[in-house]
Amino acid sequence: MYGKEVQGIIRSTFLVDPKGILRHIWPKVSVKGHVDEVIAKLLELQKS
Repeated sequence: MYGKEVQGIIRSTFLVDPKGILRHIWPKVSVKGHVDEVIAKLLELQKS
């Protein structure tokens, strides 16, 4: 834009547990299928 480089929108998801501890980060998220990834990670963390 007017000779300036811009990054645009970067979607990211952060998984924070009830104690406020950051448990997982998904940088540069694609919307399609992302919910399934988050649910799988939640289930994985609940088992451990």
